[in-house]
Amino acid sequence: MIANSNVNYENEDVLAALAANTPFDDIFYEGSSDEYIKAIGLASRSVVSFLHNNKKPFSGVSPAQLRPQFESINLNEPLPDYETVISEVEQLYTKHAIAFHHPKYVAHLNCPVVIPAIAAEVMISAINSSLDTWDQSAGGTLIEQKLINWTTGAIGFGGQADGIFTSGGSQSNLMGLLLARDHFSIEHLGHNIKENGLPAEASRFRIFVSEAGHFSIQKNAAILGLGEKSVISVRTDRSFRMNTVLLEDAIRREIELGNIPIAVVATAGTTDFGNIDPMTEIGQLAAKYKLWFHVDAAYGCGLLLSDQHGHLLRGMELANSVTTDYHKAFFQPVSSSAFLVSDKRYFGLITHYADYLNPKSQDDIPNQVNKSIQTTRRFDALKLWFTLRIMGREKLGTYIDKIIATAAQVAVLLDAHPDFDLLNHSDLSALVFRYNPFLIKPVSATKMNQYIKAKMLQQGDALVAGTKINGAFYLKFTLLNPFTTTTHIKNILLTIKKHGNDYIENN
Repeated sequence: MIANSNVNYENEDVLAALAANTPFDDIFYEGSSDEYIKAIGLASRSVVSFLHNNKKPFSGVSPAQLRPQFESINLNEPLPDYETVISEVEQLYTKHAIAFHHPKYVAHLNCPVVIPAIAAEVMISAINSSLDTWDQSAGGTLIEQKLINWTTGAIGFGGQADGIFTSGGSQSNLMGLLLARDHFSIEHLGHNIKENGLPAEASRFRIFVSEAGHFSIQKNAAILGLGEKSVISVRTDRSFRMNTVLLEDAIRREIELGNIPIAVVATAGTTDFGNIDPMTEIGQLAAKYKLWFHVDAAYGCGLLLSDQHGHLLRGMELANSVTTDYHKAFFQPVSSSAFLVSDKRYFGLITHYADYLNPKSQDDIPNQVNKSIQTTRRFDALKLWFTLRIMGREKLGTYIDKIIATAAQVAVLLDAHPDFDLLNHSDLSALVFRYNPFLIKPVSATKMNQYIKAKMLQQGDALVAGTKINGAFYLKFTLLNPFTTTTHIKNILLTIKKHGNDYIENN
């Protein structure tokens, strides 16, 4: 405890005496470099152990089994050393962590990560830049801006485009709807929502998205004060892509009802089916009815890397705003995402100035907080920088091409197998199907496939996802790992059949 609050901290002798009484070896600074190297080394060895010891995607542990191990832990009492802490974390977490790198993990939109990005994470966490203002990030700001410009260029946006890294697709979609709402209000109603709150007409604002779109559209509409009722779900065609004839019908119907269409959201890679809405046609309808056009490409943005499949994103260049998730399709650790706009002036709708942070007098200084709904923000862009500078776009693109090719081969397998119902062929790598063999005795296909998924999670040898389509439960493969082969999938299908047959025998 320091008794004298007037200690001269410029005096090195005083600092030395203070350090002797209160060691600073846990704080990251030049005097703790040995401690830093030791801690990082032990953590790295634990990660390597995780790679070598996890022979399946999941341990199968249940909440009821794991929770009691936490009850005796007193967080007010520190452990003696890093070895003990890491041993504890290995038992509580690492031993049971889902292994997204495992080729038999084919459940959700979680990709294996590349080593350059992991190396960048070490620098990001230690140096701890905050990407809100220039005087907290400097070169980090320019690295982020360079990557934003690279991405907007790949989309086909012009020189006025801009963007910001975000925490994920849901935040980026929130920003897209926020700008859509405020832009419409200013342009068509002469009302500034930032200054005056929602106009009376806001209760009649309407946003259009396909029935296969991401749930964050409804959630964000509620956050923005428009309510979930403001989101109009548009039916898809037989390929689970937005039906643009029905989209225009829905727009006209809402106008006839006295409501106010403000935006349409196209999905470039639906979560369930991995299919891409017809963006050119949707963009043309958005222009016709003067609607904000947002593209949710959280999943499909990986096609920006592919010369073979990049044409599937044609029409994205018509958008006002775009969501990209590098941590889904660019093999980046969470979080690594971006929100992009075709015209940087749109960000003026959300810019706020604070004299202590980003005063208006500094408008010539690149303060990223002017474009973000976050203030303090990680330097996640460095991960993508490392990745591109070491691996390059072309190599990443080969991973995307491999994944898409494997998904197409798996679709052929499922189509040809009499015991499986395949619902879709995917533009990307998500396949919805169910085990449904011909049976004399009646068995609920929904209950059987729910049982299959639960047993697979319990055993952990392979993980698949599940979803409901028209009230019926289906299984789902989401392939995001270039190591996953059709041989892995054939083995997973054998496991599915085994659990399905067990269900049939016992029911």
